[in-house]
Amino acid sequence: MSFLSVTLIVDARCVETLSDALLDRGALSVEVTDAAAGTARERPLFAEPGSAPALNWTVNRVVALFAPDTPIAGVVPEALAASSLPPTTPYGIDQIDDQDWVRLTQSQFTPQQVTPRLWVVPTWHEVVDASALNIRLDPGLAFGTGTHPTTRLCLRWLDRHIQPGASVIDYGCGSGILAIAALKLGAARAQGVDIDEQALLAARNNAMQNQVDATFYAAEDDLSAKWKSTANVVVANILANPLTVLAPLLATLTAPGGLIALSGILAPQAEEVRDAYRPWFDMHTTEPEDEWVLLAGNKR
Repeated sequence: MSFLSVTLIVDARCVETLSDALLDRGALSVEVTDAAAGTARERPLFAEPGSAPALNWTVNRVVALFAPDTPIAGVVPEALAASSLPPTTPYGIDQIDDQDWVRLTQSQFTPQQVTPRLWVVPTWHEVVDASALNIRLDPGLAFGTGTHPTTRLCLRWLDRHIQPGASVIDYGCGSGILAIAALKLGAARAQGVDIDEQALLAARNNAMQNQVDATFYAAEDDLSAKWKSTANVVVANILANPLTVLAPLLATLTAPGGLIALSGILAPQAEEVRDAYRPWFDMHTTEPEDEWVLLAGNKR
């Protein structure tokens, strides 16, 4: 089966109404990206829970996907008119052939060497170095494949700091990759928590794949009854605003003298997050990767 892809270039004031109008008229999906992407005028936008929504770009590329039998010549002018745009606004049409999307996604996730001794290997790939510590991973719908800078920052930090017999809490565990890595690096106990049931399912399956005894809990559970104790190491790869809100809880979960590592933080956000943890921790910024940094500290 093939699909019809319609592309329009519009300014920020009408991008949301146009997207809604296209969906109302049968679009299967609508994607909005920076029309200047790939040029010197490209501008990244980031939005987080608890913050104001990110504004649209000055000029936006709107791509709507339709079923192949959609009367595009009638649908698109109607959507434009409903968005207070001239019905004669130009647009492009492309035919998109259906693909094996699972196979395509898998082809984009290949074995990753994170440190000299630590690899992340998708379950559908052969192990590259049998002598290494290999995390076999099928992320499913969960975040955490080892390819994103924030995950790599955490994995490298764990490789440097996990001591034999350590206890670890991974708050916002996603695919479970950090808890699994901690156990493979010598931790005696690793627990994780997430708000997403799909993530918890993926994390438990990945723990079984790696034959490690990690446990994962839903955030809405009564965690006070589940945590065995505070942990020597607490790691959280989330986003800056949730990390700021979670500071008192993560401090409570960290044993006196224990270590904490926080990722998912853009460099300009680091000082605000650091301030939130200063009542309990002596915090510092590790080496950056791209625009991301990791904050780490010791609990006093």
